[in-house]
Amino acid sequence: MTDKQRTLLIVEDDLALQKQMRWAFDGFEAVVAEDRESAIAQMRRYEPAVVTMDLGLPPHPDDVSEGFALLSEILVLAPETKIVVLTGQHDRENAVRAVGMGAYDFFSKPFEPELLTLTIERAFRLYDLQAENRRLQESRAGSVTGFITRDANMQKICNTVERVALASVTVALLGDSGTGKEVLARGLHQLSPRAAERFVAINCAAIPENLLESELFGYEKGAFTGAARQTLGKIETAHKGTLFLDEIGDLPMALQAKLLRFLQERVIERLGGRQEIPVDVRVVCATHRDLKTQIQAGLFREDLYYRLAEIVLTIPPLRDRQGDAVLLAHHFVRQFAQGNRRGSIQLGEDAIAAIEAYSWPGNVRELENCLKRAIIMADGNRITAEDLGLDVDDNDEALEYLNLRRVRETAERQAVVRVLARTNGNVARAAEVLGVSRPSLYDLMSRFGLKKDN
Repeated sequence: MTDKQRTLLIVEDDLALQKQMRWAFDGFEAVVAEDRESAIAQMRRYEPAVVTMDLGLPPHPDDVSEGFALLSEILVLAPETKIVVLTGQHDRENAVRAVGMGAYDFFSKPFEPELLTLTIERAFRLYDLQAENRRLQESRAGSVTGFITRDANMQKICNTVERVALASVTVALLGDSGTGKEVLARGLHQLSPRAAERFVAINCAAIPENLLESELFGYEKGAFTGAARQTLGKIETAHKGTLFLDEIGDLPMALQAKLLRFLQERVIERLGGRQEIPVDVRVVCATHRDLKTQIQAGLFREDLYYRLAEIVLTIPPLRDRQGDAVLLAHHFVRQFAQGNRRGSIQLGEDAIAAIEAYSWPGNVRELENCLKRAIIMADGNRITAEDLGLDVDDNDEALEYLNLRRVRETAERQAVVRVLARTNGNVARAAEVLGVSRPSLYDLMSRFGLKKDN
């Protein structure tokens, strides 16, 4: 444990009690503060993992307003810090309010030093565990800048992005809307030798067809009505950098031919111009459409597809990425909580179960919007399933699947059924394949309600 993690801040204006507490908690690196201003100064200086604080602080020690103001400031400044609130013997209402705001625990004065020490020790352990969990999440997340995942398939895709980033090849990112294709494209750019140059993105589906050509290739002064000056297009703007063509599957056929010529010759002509302009640019494209189906339907040029698809990466939807929905949810909660001054808010267990059970048809974009709304709507310091507003049939059933016994029994039943089917119900052969004795297999079949001829 680091010095920061063993540092305990004691906020107490009673100097005699302050001295007693420092003596009682000599196992920690204790620092003290007497009021809100000095407490914030100590927070910034020592970044303590645990804080004990009295709600009655100067200049109004008989009023809890100063204590609650300090509690709010600490939760915003250091939301991971564990705060133990000390209250009067008959002041349970304020203690509950403090816990509701985000305090770790509360103790009534006078307190037993041994019991308070145990609570502080637990707070330190929880702080350590949460810090380690964050570290593991970061280390297991996708290595591509900005892309967060712990799913094995997505990590393989991130590794592929790292490898192809150094090569000068065109990359096509295929997948549903909201799966993170642009984040991967930006990560690819940042890992490439072109990282110091511009990353230029254009959505081919968001710009009207009559304007898209000028947006891509630029135009000369007087090329059309309203062309008052020479304007560079997105391709030329991305010179030496990376051009990201989002929703390439919606590119009109007429522009597909012109884009193909650019990819072959690496030169462009602005609208109204006659000069060929060489452009050195890395092209990355993305689409949610099935380009091969588009080709068969005559909506996409096959020769353009093979120019764009030198490397093809298919991004799976969020529902197929094991553990990513909850991992991303925690990330968005931390991110949006800071922006809304709700640094202590966290996901409740029922909310996590709902996130895992939901299919997320809108993928990461839907999850992001859902968490942003939930942080605004949540009353306390816990986001509930109700705050998320997801249409999930049975969250309790989803929670059951977190039980290891349930998972193990489901896997065992599936294995027994598959092997019995493959061995045509031959119990002796099935037991041999499964690596168990025949009596054990009979026991399993009985437990799972399987007949011998299954």
